[in-house]
Amino acid sequence: MRIAKVFNNNVISVLDDNQEELIIIGKGLAWQKKPGDIVDEEKIEKIFELKNKDISQKFKTLLYEVPLEYMEVTEEIIKLAKSRLGRTFTDSFYISLTDHVHFAVERIQQGHIINNALLWEIKRFYKDEYTIGKEALRMLKEKFGVELPEDEAGFIAMHIVNAGLSEEMPDVANITKVMQDILNIVKYHYKMEFDEESLNYFRFLTHLKFFGQRLYSKTYLQDDDPFLYDAFRQKHPGSFECTEKISEYIMKQFDYSITNNEKLYLAIHVQRLVSR
Repeated sequence: MRIAKVFNNNVISVLDDNQEELIIIGKGLAWQKKPGDIVDEEKIEKIFELKNKDISQKFKTLLYEVPLEYMEVTEEIIKLAKSRLGRTFTDSFYISLTDHVHFAVERIQQGHIINNALLWEIKRFYKDEYTIGKEALRMLKEKFGVELPEDEAGFIAMHIVNAGLSEEMPDVANITKVMQDILNIVKYHYKMEFDEESLNYFRFLTHLKFFGQRLYSKTYLQDDDPFLYDAFRQKHPGSFECTEKISEYIMKQFDYSITNNEKLYLAIHVQRLVSR
């Protein structure tokens, strides 16, 4: 295997037997090397098969802009996610997460903090991904000496969740249709148009994406807070009436019975969405 291109001391590209480009990473892999030299296979740490031209170009841009240390820690985060979730991830996820981690650390070093408006939902519905996000913060602190806020654990969890939605589930188009149908139910129930630029609209869309994932994977949100359910239902009967319509639609279309906890959080988001 011979080097086709040297990106830096740690990254090269080669061509496989089908003349497809492979990106190879390893510490010191390209030290004092040039195109045409034989690859020191003992130094190889990771190989990427970049068959998608768009992903290939993004990855090459990343190689020039992001230090190897960020790729290394991202690889450790992804290994943890694979182990905990029993899930595989594509190279495009590696690219997006590395880019996010690099940007997050740079932002904190410059004193810029971004609040995660969806942190509550993420902690509530995606506990495993959020736990991985928290451990990722510990890894980043050990690697770079930077203490990232809890919001960043939520952002990392969102990347993991969205990777599962976009890359592993064959039902993305169906989930999108369910989201639109539910939005229409709410719209016609309240006879109103939504402010699609508002934070509450964005929150509702994100909640519906997560809900759609649970729907197609037949994952049920367990009931564990009957007091909050009853209290919110009494205080906001209108949002629960709308949620019952959503529940009827889901049962009719998918034979999926929404739990009270699921109804509660749908109702909370509906109430936020329609409140001005």
